[in-house]
Amino acid sequence: MQIIVRDNNVDQALRALKKKLQREGVYREMKLRRHFEKPSEKRAREKAAAVRRARKMERKRMERDGTK
Repeated sequence: MQIIVRDNNVDQALRALKKKLQREGVYREMKLRRHFEKPSEKRAREKAAAVRRARKMERKRMERDGTK
């Protein structure tokens, strides 16, 4: 990953770096790796995330189709 500092503006470059890290999910992964997670907890977390994604997609589909 490379961030270019223009006109000695380090603050702007730092903001760009943080935005890139956030977009790539580095912060989320660091948070998850801070403590050991049992395989059963990982499965439960991933399943809950999948359910949330499915419900969100269903809501968007219903909204797009105009049925509610």
